[in-house]
Amino acid sequence: MTKADAGTWINAGVSILVAFVVATLLDRAFRGRAARIAAERTGLSREAGTRLRFVRRLLYAAILLIGIAIALSGFTGISHLASSLLASGAIAAAIIGFAARQVLANFIAGVMLAITQPIRVGDWVTFDDSAGWVEDVRLNYTVLRSPSGQRIVIPNEKLAGGILRNDTLASDEVAMDVSVWIPPEADAERAIAALEDETGFPVTIADAVPWGTRLSVGSDPVTLEERLSAEADLRRTCVRRLRDGGFLRA
Repeated sequence: MTKADAGTWINAGVSILVAFVVATLLDRAFRGRAARIAAERTGLSREAGTRLRFVRRLLYAAILLIGIAIALSGFTGISHLASSLLASGAIAAAIIGFAARQVLANFIAGVMLAITQPIRVGDWVTFDDSAGWVEDVRLNYTVLRSPSGQRIVIPNEKLAGGILRNDTLASDEVAMDVSVWIPPEADAERAIAALEDETGFPVTIADAVPWGTRLSVGSDPVTLEERLSAEADLRRTCVRRLRDGGFLRA
């Protein structure tokens, strides 16, 4: 390796290191600013918190990409390769676009989610068969935390193009909806009357199949922090009333 080659590699390493340091310092500055705002205003809104997270990661990725581009520009072979690719730009664009279609689609969907904000960090959402709190909205995917503590990773493209239920979009409180099953031979109308008398809220038949009838029991809205325990208490109350009334098998 000649001295010129060694100098090129050193310059490339320095460029990437500087980009990494700048990106890290800027990310920490954003976090510190967010913490100060949260302390002064008793917390950031969900909208502001979600946008701030997205902008932080976008700037971090952009600075790193700039550093890598500067580092690669010092290599003669890379410059010749770039010139060749530009000469056949249509073919190169088609190949790169096809290879990166999924990544770009998720990234663009992430930008749209950050701007329109159908979901925000801290929201309780249901998507397909998954439900949980929005823990993070990243550049390419969104992370949900289920009630059992599991993390559910959903590509942003699917979120942007699918049907999403957000229980806390308009309010921090969520309505409870507890389901209880009774055997097919049980009198559904009497069971509904018993549960309405017990809870004081309307009860409906949510599903009816050969092996049983599912009753849906509502209640007053509660906060996200109270939801799990409140639903468990309501479910326990309904089961006890159904058992005492003879609607459940022994």
